[in-house]
Amino acid sequence: MPEVAAAPALAAALQALQRVFGYSEFKGPQQVIIEHVVAGGDALVLMPTGGGKSLCYQIPSLLRAGVGIVVSPLIALMQDQVAALKEAGVRAAFLNSSLSAGEAASVEAALREGRLDLLYVAPERLLTERCLAMLSRIPIALFAIDEAHCVSQWGHDFRPEYIGLSVLAERFPDAPRIALTATADAATRQEIVKRLALDDARCFVTSFDRPNIRYRVVEKDDPRRQLLAFIKEGQSGNSGIVYCATRAKVDQTAGFLHEQGIGALAYHAGLDGQTRSEVQARFQREDGVVVVATIAFGMGIDKPDVRFVAHLDLPRSVESYYQETGRAGRDGLPAEAWMAYGLADVVQQRRFIDASDAEPAYKRVAGVKLDAMLAFCETPECRRVCLLDYFGERSVPCGNCDNCLLPPETVDGTVVAQKFLSAVYRCEKASGFPFGAQHLVDVLRGAATEKIRRFGHDALPVFGAGGDISVKEWRSVVRQLTIAGLVQVDTERYNSVMLTQASRAVLKGESPVSLRRWREASPTAGRRRGASGGGSGAGSGGRDAALAELDPSAAEVFQRLRAWRAQQAQTAGVPAYVIFHDATLREIARNQPKDRGELSAVAGVGARKLESYGDVLLRTVAGA
Repeated sequence: MPEVAAAPALAAALQALQRVFGYSEFKGPQQVIIEHVVAGGDALVLMPTGGGKSLCYQIPSLLRAGVGIVVSPLIALMQDQVAALKEAGVRAAFLNSSLSAGEAASVEAALREGRLDLLYVAPERLLTERCLAMLSRIPIALFAIDEAHCVSQWGHDFRPEYIGLSVLAERFPDAPRIALTATADAATRQEIVKRLALDDARCFVTSFDRPNIRYRVVEKDDPRRQLLAFIKEGQSGNSGIVYCATRAKVDQTAGFLHEQGIGALAYHAGLDGQTRSEVQARFQREDGVVVVATIAFGMGIDKPDVRFVAHLDLPRSVESYYQETGRAGRDGLPAEAWMAYGLADVVQQRRFIDASDAEPAYKRVAGVKLDAMLAFCETPECRRVCLLDYFGERSVPCGNCDNCLLPPETVDGTVVAQKFLSAVYRCEKASGFPFGAQHLVDVLRGAATEKIRRFGHDALPVFGAGGDISVKEWRSVVRQLTIAGLVQVDTERYNSVMLTQASRAVLKGESPVSLRRWREASPTAGRRRGASGGGSGAGSGGRDAALAELDPSAAEVFQRLRAWRAQQAQTAGVPAYVIFHDATLREIARNQPKDRGELSAVAGVGARKLESYGDVLLRTVAGA
């Protein structure tokens, strides 16, 4: 592709944006970032998934002399982006372990001979002396470090090999470096700057808001059944990701969904490489595939039409949650982030932190991050406000989360809290050791269990004092008291519940307690259609989302275009979205262009794609 650096930077950037990628204007701060990097400046870019981070290094790579080197942590991300760039007419390639020796040699030859605009490479390969020496002999346009949060030990996807990338500043001082991520709190940003020697880099932080995603949290009550109802009642036939904490739970959940008629596949590190590759390929190239996975799945997946992300276990931090839920709705159409959450999640995450061999400072940070995640789950306020506040962004209630659509009620829970705290104290005093939450609830409800009779707890004054409160309500109370620091669970002593120093003031009536009132939540609670903040049809099924606001004629054209795209993608051996995103097909269907001139005005139709697909698209629109 000819270099256009001779033109003024902005004009050249706009020309590349339109000619190569088919868009007429930049989004948000893209223009400022691109101009800064084209001029040779370093940058740290925080931009939400789907916000257009890639263009911030792809266009400067086309405008500056030399080749842009993109450091990417996953093979899938490289393959997707290179395939999409080639479709757009960009000379791009990748170097990773998926290539044969001959294929790798061919890419290296193209690099040496100046036949590449962009090269994607894994950090471990880049840092070999052989690769660094090869790069030192060619002009480098820039280094882009994608998924930069991987460099931070405080982050959620720490990759030790990323630490070595500071060598780029030493070996290539004249090449600008741009680090990009969708998720980083203040501590993680500082770590990125320090580890990558980006002290003089300009920091660009855009809004973390993803208004098309509806956030919902439900209390666990047979979570697999709750998940099934969530999918069948609103996401049937859609692509989605379900996250579980363990491999065993992944296998069990995937098997359960498959038995219930959901096209679910398991993905975790215990599967062989070929199986994992096949699952990932099916997810990327087929419609309606649901992947049940550990957190190892998803980073770098470029699939834009994931309609939901579900969690059956609590993420360990808000960063993890934001990164994982951000894999839904990258196309900007309505999507859902659903999570089932219970007291066992709190106990499990605390156990993970306590059992870790990490330094005390790391454990303290992990505890703070977990507390923030728990606060998000229990907040009676707008979830989006809570989420954005974590990243230092102020906002207003969104109208597109479960708490906004069905506002929870908070009540004075001082007496209820005192009953439970008293049960903790009296049971331990009577027997000489603490008890678990279930036993304490049984005592409060006056249950006639053998364990209660054996320890004589039916003679305590708290026995039956909470019989007017259901077991599910008591679980909510225990969870909230744990998060508030009024009780703690000892994971070393059979998950026994013990009082904390703060509980004394509550027992003495010196400190009131506010509780979120428990309520039975249906799988579709908070899924009201057309709510503000998420667009028309927010939370509805993905096919409805893709067809939303299209009249019958346009919807018919859209379906024809999607069928053509599926066939073309199969022939080319690439995911359908590499050919065109749904958003582009929707605009073609809505405008129904009559000639190439009108077609070229559609966002996402660049010069190369117009040349390759223009005639067949026009015929498809016309129904010929």
